[in-house]
This record gives sequence, structure tokens and C-alpha cells, in this order.
Amino acid sequence: MLFDVTRSELAGIFGEDRIATLPATAFPPAAADTKGARLLQTVGVPTGTFLLRQLDEHDGLLPLVQDVACIEDFEDAAEGAGDWSVIGWLLNAHLALDPASGGLYAFDPDQETVQKLHTDVSSLVQVTLRFQRLLEEFTFSGDEESDFERLDGEVHRIREETSSIDPLPFQNDETVWSVVGDEIAMGQRFKGNSPGPRSLYV
Repeated sequence: MLFDVTRSELAGIFGEDRIATLPATAFPPAAADTKGARLLQTVGVPTGTFLLRQLDEHDGLLPLVQDVACIEDFEDAAEGAGDWSVIGWLLNAHLALDPASGGLYAFDPDQETVQKLHTDVSSLVQVTLRFQRLLEEFTFSGDEESDFERLDGEVHRIREETSSIDPLPFQNDETVWSVVGDEIAMGQRFKGNSPGPRSLYV
């Protein structure tokens, strides 16, 4: 794993009730014991910016790529990608786990594009942790120009620190994480009960 992420670290920041996990039974047998699937089972992902997929109410499984999109529409999809589990949804893209490489891929059915978004699941957890923490802890002072300069700087720092270890999430301005970062830098995605919007809108 590229990043050292632990359950205790997430719980210490967000609390146990703000961490989502997936059971081993949600994955096909061949994928359930991979490093990525185990990390989603034991460490989990902070809720908010990124949401894990709901399991099928009948069989308790995650949907596969071929269940949510026509795999033939994705010219660059790897062989067998239709059988990958879709673990979550970010903006307009389905995030699927490749059990062989451990990488996470973003499938955009509207654009009919697929892009490798994370080298491994620890990278997803790390980016989600950093953005979610920024949304919950950043405070606007009332000096709008200075505040948004600071906020843009924080987003830039997250991008730079992540890219020094895993260049994929922010490899260009078109990745879903780059778009999320731009939205945050513009003051979007803050929840009404966090310090940011309380100070921004009073």
C-alpha cells in the first residue's frame, strides 16, 4: 500500500460512525481477499466526499461494472473489466476495483471514458480523508479574498502531497478528484454545520 492508513487514525478524526466499510461477502470470491478489498473491510473510508456503493438487497453483493454500464462503450477498458466490483460513486463516475492490480478505475458512462484514478485503495482513503478533513475544519475569517486564497492553498497542498506519492488522482485537470478539488476551492461542498460555512454565511 502506498499510504499508511489505519482505522484508529480515521476514527480519531471523524469518529467510528463516520467511517463506512464493506464486508468481504460484498466482493466476488476471487476479489474478497485482495489487499484493496481487505482495506475496505478493515479500515474503511470516511463518509461525505466519497460514498461507498450500497449492496444489492437480495444477494448482498456490490454491482459489477457490467451491471452499471455497457462495457463495450469503453474502448480503453481492460479485458475482464466488466467483472470488477464497483465500490463507489464520485461525481459522474463509477469507481471500480481491479482485483489483479489493486488499482481503482473511474468509469464515466456519459463520456464513455475509463481512467485509472488510484494506484491502490490506500490512495483513495488518503485523498478522501484529506478533503473531508479540510471541509470540516477550515474556517473562514470574513476576509473573503484572504480566505479563498488560503482555501486554494490548502487544496493545492493536498494535490501536491498526494501526487508526490500517487500521481494518478490529480494527474490532470479533468480527473474527478481534480474537479472535486476545484469545487472545494470555490467554497462548495461545505456542510452547513461545519466551521467553514458557519463563518462564511453569518
